[in-house]
Amino acid sequence: MSDWNSIQSGKPGPPRLSIEQSWWAMGGLGEGGKEWTMEQKFEKVAEAGYQGISAVIPAPAEQDLWHTLLDRYGLSFSGIAFPTSPRSLKEALQAASSFGRVQYMNLQVMDAFVVDHEAERLLDALLRTAEGERMPTFVETHRGTVTQDLIRTVNYVRQVPQLKLIIDLSHYVVAGEMNGTSAAAEQHFEALLDRTAGIHARISNGEQVQVDIGPEGDHPMVPHFTRWWRKGMSRWLAGAAAGQILPFVTELGPPGYYAITTMTPGGEAVEISDRWQQALLFKQLAEQEWGQAVTEADKGTGHEDGN
Repeated sequence: MSDWNSIQSGKPGPPRLSIEQSWWAMGGLGEGGKEWTMEQKFEKVAEAGYQGISAVIPAPAEQDLWHTLLDRYGLSFSGIAFPTSPRSLKEALQAASSFGRVQYMNLQVMDAFVVDHEAERLLDALLRTAEGERMPTFVETHRGTVTQDLIRTVNYVRQVPQLKLIIDLSHYVVAGEMNGTSAAAEQHFEALLDRTAGIHARISNGEQVQVDIGPEGDHPMVPHFTRWWRKGMSRWLAGAAAGQILPFVTELGPPGYYAITTMTPGGEAVEISDRWQQALLFKQLAEQEWGQAVTEADKGTGHEDGN
């Protein structure tokens, strides 16, 4: 695959992991019943050791503030777009270029009713558009989009050789009601993990797309997801060049989307989880899996399946 579609750090050294926090996932987070301000959120993300933020391209009126805070807290920025056509992607890429400092674009390609050859043609056209703009551009595995179906997405990978993926297997685990795994699922996941360009972190139990994994990460689905994450890391490492970056985004959705809530006697919906602490735990898990993937690559073992 051509170099234009890889994230370059511009620095010497081995390929590295860049752990980012989803800005969408910061919605509603705070302390003492009060949501953190925008700058407090930046501060929390930087203090926790994240390297970047993943978000939609800010509106023009907000861009100066974003530039200031990204610089102040030393954070990178990656963009998200929801294209339906090459033209709509070109507009999104031009907005990203105008904003500047966008490391890569993550696409949720609309919509789920574009299938088969039509979807393949759309994906190919989108990637050609991105190549014309010289912007690293990856497609997320996500419900409600062209890639909502696991089996169809495997076919797209086979038919569109230049397609690279932002891996979020929680969507396929919940869609398939997988409360464990199976040989068939593993075979399909393997095909997608071969195209890993980034990872979004969320864990499903096969019934809810996002569950609390406990303060120590002892939920029974954790070993499956961490194994898949490490496989994706290992596959990416096998083809990565010096100075390239693999993004890993902790992305735990707020109430109204993915977060599970309970009702108080006063009728208020309250999250059952500490979403920020869960994000930090996911970050820790990512660092552990990356360390193991690097060690295995250095030893040349290729032992990706252990956990």
